Amino acid sequence: MKAMVLRWPGPPECLPLELRDVPEPRPGPGEIRLRVLACGVCRTDLHIVEGDLPPAKASLIPGHQVVGEVDALGQGAEGFRIGETAGVTWLHSTDGRCGYCRDGLENLCENARFTGLHADGGYAESMIVRAAFAFRLPERLPPMEAAPLLCAGVIGYRSLKVSGIKPGQALGLFGFGASAHLALQVALGWDCRVYAFTREESHRRQALAMGAAWAGGIDEEPPEPLHAAVTFAPSGRVAVAALSRLRRGGTVAINAVHMDPLPMVPYPLLYHERGLRSVANLTRRDVIEFLDLAARGTIRAQVNPFPLAGANGALAALKASAFPGAAVLRVQG
Repeated sequence: MKAMVLRWPGPPECLPLELRDVPEPRPGPGEIRLRVLACGVCRTDLHIVEGDLPPAKASLIPGHQVVGEVDALGQGAEGFRIGETAGVTWLHSTDGRCGYCRDGLENLCENARFTGLHADGGYAESMIVRAAFAFRLPERLPPMEAAPLLCAGVIGYRSLKVSGIKPGQALGLFGFGASAHLALQVALGWDCRVYAFTREESHRRQALAMGAAWAGGIDEEPPEPLHAAVTFAPSGRVAVAALSRLRRGGTVAINAVHMDPLPMVPYPLLYHERGLRSVANLTRRDVIEFLDLAARGTIRAQVNPFPLAGANGALAALKASAFPGAAVLRVQG
């Protein structure tokens, strides 16, 4: 099969991913094999490819927003039949036994493994996933539109929950890429007033066209103080800027698996029970809840297609904020 394999960590402009012929994987007990149809390109992939998140195995195949057709079942694999479509997320596996898992916080499991970091992902024509960590997708969604929902969408949804935003309140979204343009749609469904902060004029126009009440730069003041904010840019400065826009008691949820250092935070910005919270990974419950929202037809991903062999170019374009919405590799079909 064809796959984009990471030769060494480096900037995508230096072509660290190489198209190779590799053996087709075989599913083990409890696993299913997918014929990959589409794979979203995530900023986390960029962190892995560039080495901010060191790959856990040699010759890694990245990709963790995967839609595929089941074409092989391992012994004891349950929940799927040959020919059905399944989705794969960042969460590859957990131990299922630790206190975090027992408390419904499997995203914090210390033995968690992640797709496209510890295990080969969807930048390939086939991949393996544990059946217990694969998901049924809304039938109405084409694979290319469904793929970004599986990380960008779900982690944005979890970020909204962590922020504590409530219906009818004022929400700030800092950075406006793949995850933010999906989180905006969820927040609008909750009747929130959404203010988008982004340096790209094209992204401001997109946010306003999608229903944001206001859009401006990171250093501009919104029309009102924010009840909550979510930062999507991997920048400590942006997190502090979001904190400075909060009303008393508000929370900034930092949606980033890797981020530049936080600058000094003056205590008055934190006082009056304002808070900074990180968002770590996702749970299977988050995925189920978010896909239920998507099944209602109110959440749509704006997709920028790339061929499998163009994964380096997709990552370079993502790094440069060269497009609105999400990048997705069209692998097969």
